[in-house]
Amino acid sequence: MAQITNFHRKILSYSRKETISSCHRLHSDNLSEEENKNVYGKCNNYWGHGHNYTVEVTVRGPVDSVTGMVMNLSDLKSYMKTILMEQLDHKNLDKDVLYFKDVVSTTENVAIYIFNELKNLMPNPKLLYEVKIYETDKNIVVYRGENEL
Repeated sequence: MAQITNFHRKILSYSRKETISSCHRLHSDNLSEEENKNVYGKCNNYWGHGHNYTVEVTVRGPVDSVTGMVMNLSDLKSYMKTILMEQLDHKNLDKDVLYFKDVVSTTENVAIYIFNELKNLMPNPKLLYEVKIYETDKNIVVYRGENEL
């Protein structure tokens, strides 16, 4: 029994990945047309552009002594389906997701959106540790919900 108790106190993390396809246009209403073109370059294209984002969600916490899990993987899969597949997959982020009406749909802001939406959906939001988005093989954004600087 002592081993189970010690095991239970161990903090563990695990991650799940999903891939979504979304399009957007990087454009800020707070900038002029010229400033938008200078800041966002080809990503400011009027017609937008798309990405196949790989989103990795990590939960972290103690291993439950009864279930042997930090969180049921089926539950995490369901939460990710609700946020990623139903709200973001095959969507125009700027036109189909109300959050991005006044927020520039950068990958940074997409990570913040996903983190906050998952946190609001999960019964134990303290387990949500990190959202990592692979915009491309070379561009990766990580958000852990930390306080502002």
